[in-house]
Amino acid sequence: MTMWRCETSSVEETAALGRRIGESLVGNVVIALVGPLGAGKTHLVKGIATGNGLPDPAAVTSPTFVLVNEYEGRLRLRHLDLYRVRSSRELFALGFEEMRESGSAVVVEWADRFSDAMPVETLWITITPQVSEGGRRFEFRANDAKTDLILQAVAGR
Repeated sequence: MTMWRCETSSVEETAALGRRIGESLVGNVVIALVGPLGAGKTHLVKGIATGNGLPDPAAVTSPTFVLVNEYEGRLRLRHLDLYRVRSSRELFALGFEEMRESGSAVVVEWADRFSDAMPVETLWITITPQVSEGGRRFEFRANDAKTDLILQAVAGR
């Protein structure tokens, strides 16, 4: 297991961190985002989608009510929000297993609600809002070789 921490002090820095993640994405991985409401999860996803080749980050919206959004880029990026999902059964009924095995990259907000359903190939990112306006702390955890390579690229190692 590899871990790394960093901080951003603005929405722009959070988006730049997301772009580095998006540029490093490979297929069949899950990016699990954990953090409270307003932590910056969707801002990070905007950066991930941009780094993956989506030309307009404004196209990225929170899928809280639709549950799943898809964005075309170098890889198909599936963006799930599990805040309103009530069970692992409901998650799998959305097609989660097929999404993560389709060559796509899958970003999951509120992934900690169903951590037992996340595959080994999951890069966990916990976001903690800081006292400073716009500041965020990001804690990354990679559990396998594929997500470790993404983390190494993002961390510049």
